[in-house]
Amino acid sequence: MTETMKAFGKEANRCAEEIRKHRTVHVVSHIDADGLTSAGIICTALERGNFEYTTRFVKQLDEKVLDTVADENHEFVIFTDLGSGMCEQIKSRGISAVVSDHHQPQGTLDLHLNPHLFGANGSYELSGSGTTYLLASALGKNRDLSPLAIVGAVGDMQHLKMGQLVGINRQILEDGVQGGYLEFKKDLTLFGKQTRPVYKLLQYSSDPYLPGLTGNEEACIEFLHTLNVRYSQDERWVRWIDLKVSEKQKIVTGLFQYCLRSGIPSYRIERLIGEVYVLLNEREGTEMRDASEFSTLLNATARYDHADIGLAVCMGDRESAYEEARKLLAEHRQNLVNGLVYVKENGITQLENIQYFDAGSQIKETIVGIIAGMSSTIVENRNLPIIAFANTEGGIKVSARGTQDLIRRGVNLSEAMSTVSAEVGGAGGGHDIAAGATIPVNMKEDFARKLDIFIGKQLQRKTASR
Repeated sequence: MTETMKAFGKEANRCAEEIRKHRTVHVVSHIDADGLTSAGIICTALERGNFEYTTRFVKQLDEKVLDTVADENHEFVIFTDLGSGMCEQIKSRGISAVVSDHHQPQGTLDLHLNPHLFGANGSYELSGSGTTYLLASALGKNRDLSPLAIVGAVGDMQHLKMGQLVGINRQILEDGVQGGYLEFKKDLTLFGKQTRPVYKLLQYSSDPYLPGLTGNEEACIEFLHTLNVRYSQDERWVRWIDLKVSEKQKIVTGLFQYCLRSGIPSYRIERLIGEVYVLLNEREGTEMRDASEFSTLLNATARYDHADIGLAVCMGDRESAYEEARKLLAEHRQNLVNGLVYVKENGITQLENIQYFDAGSQIKETIVGIIAGMSSTIVENRNLPIIAFANTEGGIKVSARGTQDLIRRGVNLSEAMSTVSAEVGGAGGGHDIAAGATIPVNMKEDFARKLDIFIGKQLQRKTASR
């Protein structure tokens, strides 16, 4: 790893040298949590270096966006959490730029910071925000930005593959721990430990799915009741962070026993406990204290065309921007509930190796992937990836979500979406567990059929190699 870091650091320094030659910089970033934290990191570093900067957030970097960026004739551009797949197109337009990304590179570019170019895996060893943190570190003393890199990595689900952050992500985590900004510990992995009532953690658990508890509020409250754990106090529901250690242990033991009785395999039960990341300089009981909740708060801003609010939160605004973000988060949660209800009422089409639903214009295309992931709580067959279609400008947005079990069985959604979307005249990619694509309007059925066959081959390939 030290050799990788040395080479990476050298390239980061070269990129930083080029940035220093300019006074004004245009930052182009992605609209998810990893993209927002990437932008937050580089914009803070630029501000500290007295650069002037402007920002643009995009759902994806395509020819149209690049044309706009080229026409605006910026002195210098930094692409964060995107750009690696568009190296040749950036070059051909004569855009003077650094790409700081972690997605699979295509083509070459002189100033290109990406883990794949140094023998590291961008799916789980380094995120876009992590790459950008290393760039910011080359620009100046920016160790205090390490928590944002961890929030981006967690938002990108990079900790799930190994049950903890590994690779270069780990070194960034150590940076933050040494600086007193971060803490990592073994804890319950269920979402919402800072802000949600304890029963809600159980109610919304999807990976692992808790049969009889997931999606059933009354059963979750009853479960806590049978354990004699106080679940409300002074008319206020108790959160995980309010519980004593002994109470937490009682719940974890109770959950393990419940899962064993339900016949859940031990490797799934083990996923209930994992490494969690705490931002020590954030107020306890707020979304920003927990890396997972922070990433969800950010997703609720940019996915609703309010990337400016998410960016302001990343850059330290804990007043008006945070309040706005919380309002957007409440709306986001309501939209997710509505989306799940839509899927439940309209049903899911099951093929041999995939299952899918078509949201049309009923679910916003920027959140349809999240709803696909949550749909595992309501589908009958959780052994198939879930694919979601939604209308988008000039085409169909496709989102694919898998589980750790599917990855273990050989499914790689990034490879599948990239290959099959290209076959129908679209484009896609992402990570093994979560990927996306955009395809032409009339290609939905064709795409679903081809994807079903492709994923079937992935599963057979893994079986054959055993």
